[in-house]
Amino acid sequence: MPNKMQTIIAVDQNSTLSTRDRGLNYGDGFFTTAKVVDGQVQYWAHHKARLIECAQRLGFPELDFNSLENRIALHINAAPLNVLKILVTRGEGGRGYGLPSECNVTILLSVLDYPSNYEALTKKGVTLEISPIKLAAQPYLAGLKTLNRLEQVLIKKAMQTQNCDDVLVLDYNNNVIEASAANIFAIKNKCVFTPLLDECGIKGVYLQSLCDKLPVEFKRVKVEDLTQADAVFVCNSLMGAVPVKSIEQQVFNTDDSHALLTKLLAKEAEC
Repeated sequence: MPNKMQTIIAVDQNSTLSTRDRGLNYGDGFFTTAKVVDGQVQYWAHHKARLIECAQRLGFPELDFNSLENRIALHINAAPLNVLKILVTRGEGGRGYGLPSECNVTILLSVLDYPSNYEALTKKGVTLEISPIKLAAQPYLAGLKTLNRLEQVLIKKAMQTQNCDDVLVLDYNNNVIEASAANIFAIKNKCVFTPLLDECGIKGVYLQSLCDKLPVEFKRVKVEDLTQADAVFVCNSLMGAVPVKSIEQQVFNTDDSHALLTKLLAKEAEC
């Protein structure tokens, strides 16, 4: 049965969150960020699946999606383009890290402006360098979009001294995992592949939707696998698939990359 003990807070100037909330104190929670077009949440089925998986794997009670979807419908507006963030915490309670005997889930809803640079990046492509910050392995959390994002904060901080649009983030075995806030996929000989996310990284909503349309191989990926590919893309649910213009010194033709992906999608749609 869905959890009836959940508090939904629409974030505005009058909103409050308890200082004892476990999400604030321990990062005990998860979130998803969705593109909203003309009042419609894009890829909602995949965002919902993400929230369900996070709740199950982290031991949260089942979320009441009827209540949540009703509040979302009231909260988002009919603006042509904006962003909805859904943040879920385990609420208050418990001693220290210990879990509360009863969980009153807190859900924060916020509507944000759509990133102003995404449209330009989609057209011109992105330049990538390799981040000096590497991701630690934690299979219990791999794939989940939890509130523990300090690694990504450090990655973004390091990017301030790098001359690029985004970065390739590696693990401690020098496997490519993702970009700073996006997944990576590549095309080689008409086959699509993406990094395996069994030890770290986030399984993105757009990547999941791409897997519905194309056969995608999840495997260990090294930097040279990308530099030797026919096309490379970064992707997330807000910007879609954006072609990579360069990785360090390796340059790609973004027009060719767009054409290659479009052709593969069209061919698969015919099957």
